[in-house]
Amino acid sequence: MKSKEILLPSISRILKELGENIKLARLRRKLSAEQVAERAGISRPTLLSIEKGIPGVSLASCAQVLFVLNLEKDLLKVGADDVLGRKLQDAGLNVKQRAPKKL
Repeated sequence: MKSKEILLPSISRILKELGENIKLARLRRKLSAEQVAERAGISRPTLLSIEKGIPGVSLASCAQVLFVLNLEKDLLKVGADDVLGRKLQDAGLNVKQRAPKKL
């Protein structure tokens, strides 16, 4: 029996919104689900799962679909503007460093 992942509600909403955005991008390009699935090398049900925001679809499948839609570079935007990370870095928090090498 497959164990079901428990997702936070906010993550579920994000996956659904991502799926909707992918579907809208496909429709704007006037491509059918069958065309995109074939070009991405995935099944039509997998594409529909992506568009519905169903968890468990591989990131590679999503990336293939984004490539077909010419949106793959959008993945590079993840974490690009890491405001919290930059604040922590600027705060000068101690970072564990290795001990010097013995001579």
